[in-house]
Amino acid sequence: MPRKIQDTCIACGTCMGECPVGAISEGDIYKIDPDACIDCGACESACPTESIVEE
Repeated sequence: MPRKIQDTCIACGTCMGECPVGAISEGDIYKIDPDACIDCGACESACPTESIVEE
């Protein structure tokens, strides 16, 4: 199940560097492309605000 980024995201960019498939895009709140996400969890464990959760 793909992950999603909640509105507690501070747009620090940490998750983008951890995603092995480039499924995360920038914005006020970053977004994860559910079709590209391979559900590896790398972004979730890297997030300093714990804003990434399983959908």
